[in-house]
Amino acid sequence: MLTLKHLRVIEALNDSGSLTRAATRLHLTQSALSHQLVALEAHYGVALFERSRPLRATPAGVRLLALAQEVLPIIEAATRDLARLAEDNQPGKLRIAVECHTCYDWLMPGMDAYRAHWPEVEMDLVGGFHTDPLALLHEDKADLVIVSETARHKGVTFSPLFRYEMLALMATGHPLAAKAYLTARDFAHDPLITYPAPDRLLDVVRRVLKPAGVTPERRLAELTIAIVQLVASRKGLAALPAWAVQPFLERGYVVARPIGKKGLWSGLYTAARDSDASRAFHRDFVDTLREQAFMTLPGIEPLAS
Repeated sequence: MLTLKHLRVIEALNDSGSLTRAATRLHLTQSALSHQLVALEAHYGVALFERSRPLRATPAGVRLLALAQEVLPIIEAATRDLARLAEDNQPGKLRIAVECHTCYDWLMPGMDAYRAHWPEVEMDLVGGFHTDPLALLHEDKADLVIVSETARHKGVTFSPLFRYEMLALMATGHPLAAKAYLTARDFAHDPLITYPAPDRLLDVVRRVLKPAGVTPERRLAELTIAIVQLVASRKGLAALPAWAVQPFLERGYVVARPIGKKGLWSGLYTAARDSDASRAFHRDFVDTLREQAFMTLPGIEPLAS
């Protein structure tokens, strides 16, 4: 009855403390995950988790968790070793470029976790902000780039990471804070504070404001904290990823509202040359980034291939 799949379920439930977040991390529906847990408990005739918030492992759950923490790293290490042997232990390199200013919030922890898996792989960040990172692949100046859109590019493989919500930020006490969500017209009268990026990379501009013919005054800031401070000082509105602003919302620095009735959702992908994307250390880097993101970032969801 007990399989590696079940051990991963136990580990994800313990780490996340929530059926919802564990299901997201494992790319399952909540009902499918719940069914697996119930079936496992029925098989052994013992509860594995107390149905509390957060979930807490029972003594039986703790025992299986200990097994998962012992076995899963061994299996994963053996899988990586087999991949190395299949590729004749050729050392690799990963020069990474990003097009989004907020990616570093979750990219660095992911790189740290990956470094423990593949210490022989040389990793480097391609410095600067890149408005066309895919060109770096074609020019052999980067080996993997993180982008917000996919398109047909000859010789390039895209892999999904996750989707996330963009939230509208405003100062506490701002009149718009009384609304359940903001529309394009709500941005018309306040300056819009953004990163110094082209409009095609700013979802709120490209997908919300421009189609509605709304062109607010613009103010630029390089850093997320600078944007938040300007918003808190009533210098304008902003639209930032939910994970990037969560700490400021918890401290009450600013207020956030969805953009549109269904929210404004965006996605992130990795892109690599076809010849590199199939290599084991590339695939594991993408998997590690995705796993670390679901472990640490609030509110993200799986992104279909």
